[in-house]
Formats: sequence, C-alpha cells, structure tokens
Amino acid sequence: MNATSKRSWTPADAARVYGIDHWGQDHFAVSEDGRITVRVPFPSGEVAVPLTDILQGANDRGHALPLLVRIENFLDSRLALLNETFRDAISQAGYQNHYNGVFPVKVNQQSAVIEEIVRFGSRYGHGLEAGSKPELLLCLASLYENGLLICNGYKDREFIDLGLWANKLGYRCVFVIESPNELPLIIARSRALGISPLIGLRIKVSAKVGGLWTETSGDRSSFGLSTAQLIATVDTLRRENMLDCLQLLHCHLGSQIPDIEEIRNGVREASRFYADLAGEGVPLRYLDLGGGLAVDYIGNQSKHSHSRNYNLADYCNCIVRTIQETLDPTGVAHPIIVTESGRATVAHNTMLLFNILDVMRYEPLSLPDMPPQGCHPLTARQYQLSQDAAAIDLENGYREALANRDRIRELFREGEIRLRERSLAENLFLAIARNLAERGRAAAATSPALDALTTLLADIYYGNFSVFQSLPDSWAIDQIFPVAPIHRLDEYPERVGTISDLTCDCDGKLDHFILSAGESQTLPLHPLQEGEDYILGVFLMGAYQETLGDLHNLFGDTNVISVRINEEGSFDVMKEQSGDTISEVLAMLEYNPAFFYENFREKIELAVRGGKINVAERQQILKQFSSQLQRQTYFKS
Repeated sequence: MNATSKRSWTPADAARVYGIDHWGQDHFAVSEDGRITVRVPFPSGEVAVPLTDILQGANDRGHALPLLVRIENFLDSRLALLNETFRDAISQAGYQNHYNGVFPVKVNQQSAVIEEIVRFGSRYGHGLEAGSKPELLLCLASLYENGLLICNGYKDREFIDLGLWANKLGYRCVFVIESPNELPLIIARSRALGISPLIGLRIKVSAKVGGLWTETSGDRSSFGLSTAQLIATVDTLRRENMLDCLQLLHCHLGSQIPDIEEIRNGVREASRFYADLAGEGVPLRYLDLGGGLAVDYIGNQSKHSHSRNYNLADYCNCIVRTIQETLDPTGVAHPIIVTESGRATVAHNTMLLFNILDVMRYEPLSLPDMPPQGCHPLTARQYQLSQDAAAIDLENGYREALANRDRIRELFREGEIRLRERSLAENLFLAIARNLAERGRAAAATSPALDALTTLLADIYYGNFSVFQSLPDSWAIDQIFPVAPIHRLDEYPERVGTISDLTCDCDGKLDHFILSAGESQTLPLHPLQEGEDYILGVFLMGAYQETLGDLHNLFGDTNVISVRINEEGSFDVMKEQSGDTISEVLAMLEYNPAFFYENFREKIELAVRGGKINVAERQQILKQFSSQLQRQTYFKS
C-alpha cells in the first residue's frame, strides 16, 4: 500500500489486502461498490448479499450493533462439502464402507446452529457428539431416529441410564469409555434396565501433533485408555459375555491440526489398534478419529497453527487411504469412518459486526516555530530533527529521536524538566516519527524501523463490543480471526490502527491481524466520517466463541440474528435474539433486580431528606435508573 496504489485503489485491492480472497473460502467477496458480501451457490447461479443489507434488516427489526450474524446456508454447504468429499474419496479408493460424521455440540451449542445441523445433516446420516448430561439431553431432543450419538466425557449413573434408554428408542448411542472406572457402572446399569449398550473405547495414540492443542494426544492426555487398560477392558467385556457390545474404537488426535502428515501418522497408529483388536475377535464396526480438521484462518495454506497445509480433499483422502492401506494386508474389513469435525463445520457460519465509537490518533499537536528559550539541549535537538526529518537517515534518525524521547522522560522523573517541556518534546517526537513513516511508505521501503514506526503511530479505534464476551479465544490463546471493514472498501484505507473494546482492560484489544502479506500488528482502516457509522466485521468465529464468552465489565450477549439467503437474492431472518439487558446480566450474578432498585431508591430518598436533591430530581434519577436496567449492556449511538 503506497502512494501509487492509493491513486488506483479498487475493491479488488481490498479483497487482496485484507486476505478475503484467501480466508473467505468462496463464502465472502467484495462487491464493486466496496461492500463485503456473503456468497451462496444455487443451481441457477451464485447469489451475493452485502452484509450492510443484512445489518439494515436487523436494524429494521430493532437489533442494533453490536450484532452476531449467522448464515444458515453456510452450515448446509459445509456439511454437504464434508460428507460429499468423504463420499468421493471412498468411491475413488474403492473403500468398502461409508462415512458417518458427527458434530460435537460443545463447539457451538446454540439452538439455531444445532437445529440446522440436524435438519440438513439428516440426509447424510450426520450425527451428534455429547460430552455432558446437558449436551446429552440436547442431543436426545434434537437428533432424528437412528441417528449416531457419540457420548464422550465422564458419565455417571443418570448419564448412562439416559443413553441406554436412547438405544431402546432407536438411537445409535455409543458410550465411549474414557476411564476404566466407567465400565463397571455401564455393565451394572445395562443389566438393571435389560438394555444392551453400544460401547466404544478411547485410546491414547502416541503420535503427537502441532498447533495450539497438542496435549489431547500422547501418554499424558487427560482422556483415553493406555494400551494396558485397553486390553484389560476388552478382557473384562469378554468375561462378562458383552464383547459384542464393543463396536467403536475412538482416538482424538487434536484440534486445528495444521500438518497433514501428522494426521496421517495418527490415523495409521489408530488403524493398527483397530486391526489388532479385530484380529482378537472384537466385533468393531466404527473407527472414530475425533476432530482435527483445521480451518485456514490466515488463508496461506501453511503449517502455521492458524492455518493448514492441506485442503478438505487431501484430508478425506488421507484418512480413507491410510485406513485402507493399514487394514488390507491384515484382511480386516474396512470400518465405518467417523470424524467429529466441529470447527470446520461452523467456523464460517458466524461473524460479529460492530461500530467504531471513537479514534485516538498518535499525531503531533501544534508546534512552535522555534524551540523555547532555555529549553533542555535534548528538546532543542528534537526540534532540529523535526525540521530535518525529510533529509535524515530513516533508521538512524528514528533511533536517535526515540533515545532522546526516553531520556527526556527520565529527566522529567528526576525533576530536571517540567511538564510543559515534556509535552513539547513528545509532540516533537511524534512529528519526527510521522514524517519518517510517511517517507518510508512513499518509497515503499521496508525496515525494522519502519515496522516499529507503523506500530508506534497506529491509531486506536474504539469498538462497540467486548473481546472477552464475543472473542474470548483471541485473548485466552491468541487466536487470530480475520477482521475487515464491511463497507467503504472502494476507498483507500489511509489510516492504520489497532482495535480496543469497551472494557477497561488492557487485554480488551485486537492487535494481531491477517492480511495478504501475512500477520500484522496493525490493520488498514478508513478515517471516520461525521454522522456515519464505520462498521467492522470479525469473521470465522462460529466455533467455541459464543459459549466461552464471559461477563467481563458486565457486558452480556449481543443481539443475534440467523439469516437464510434465498435463490433470488433476498434473505429471511429465521431466528432473532435480543442481547442481554443490564437487569439480566445482574441477575446472572445473583442480584435481584427488584431489590437492586429498591436499595437505590432508599439511598435516593435519604438524599431528598438530606437536602441534596429535590423530589423532582428524585423522580428523574429513579426513572433513568429503572429504564437503564432494561437497556442492553452495549453503547447506544
């Protein structure tokens, strides 16, 4: 982005600079008038709907920013793509069984998401995975008859009883044993109820994977049986005449695995377990390989923890052919392949839209024509550097100006420089830094000094949202989500900035971004325009974020809409949910809003008695207090 590109800037440049052409995965594009669109294919052709139109539809229905938008079509297309790509891989390899995916509901438990996954997934036999009693109840109420239901996690008597009854009702409910202590209870409850269980065993594979979740595999993983425990469990089932119940072998390699070779190694090891157990007469039917299918958040197809060096076809072919190549020499029949792909199913479905409330610019204020008489020599030197900024060496000039600024601050702490002179010196430093940065950009230069200057001078854009509520993984594990303006992309973004949220917390910020050139600490942005909202979108955030969010500074859930794009180019709002009110958030923290109001009323009445306010002021204050309890937690423009 240099002076030449500013003159010739087009929406195509925006799609390239913000990486939309890469991470968008054909789901997002930039229109000729500079708006991000959601793209949905239909038999008659592709439909592109601007996010600003969807936002207007939400606003017309009373849902202001910040807004969480779900595109139901994306769930359908991701499920279809996963199942049909596995189907193609199985057909091409001559694999003698089929694929039966399940969606782990922990990835996104929202009703609009689960209902659409079950509705559309039923044509493929796509099932669900539960890891707790609440999730099991959710699955039982949602899943179709004969649906595959994988039960992971720890299980008590109530959990097991529900799963056994599910089998009698016609579900394929498989208890995956994570710990040897679960088996006696499963045996006891199945005999008490007279219902045969379907049992799976989770194994610990030694193959390790890269990425952010490396501890879900290997000897020290929290869940799964060691090889000794595995053999002991098989022997117990044989003694109890229940070996026929053991039908599934499960391993979980990891989440967001970036390297296809690591997936191949894990599948090969799991297939060896399967082959040897089958050779011992265990009537296994399913091989469940858990999660791991990554989302390319960056869009550069690499082994970076936020990317992947493979596509979906590579993934499916890797699994199908590795199982086949491992089992065929042993004569063991091919199993039904199960994967628990959650992130890759729902990440694209959801995005957060929020408006910018204000901008802090790091620019010099008015500067004097001459340095003040009697100022410190370092201040005078800063003034000289500011005058010579067009000629001095960029690297050396930056280092000298920075060293002078830091020394002047030390002198202020020591009492040798007064506040007004420090203010002038820092203004001079900003003038020097901005002049040097503009020179570097105009010349399309690259250097460590220029990178440091860009970060140092970046504006802070204050967004109407909470990182901790809406994007907790960006704070907790440094997850990078794509961020871009959803409009004005036909205009050159002449500013660069970072994004701060509404919380009074230094971690409530976004300062790592995905651009076509790679990761960046700043984001190209546009200057605010008087009387107009400037709206940014955070994309690919459909996995985990909605239920991991917390109430930091008591910011609650945002407004939410679920949208279905129609073939003629219109859209329908299928579901809508208003964000949390202040009263609702306080109730979550065990405050009774009625008592809360009454306590405040008593304080106001005391103020009247004490002569601090009059009765009319009392009424005005109480009215405002009461109305605010029913308002949402975010800034209202």
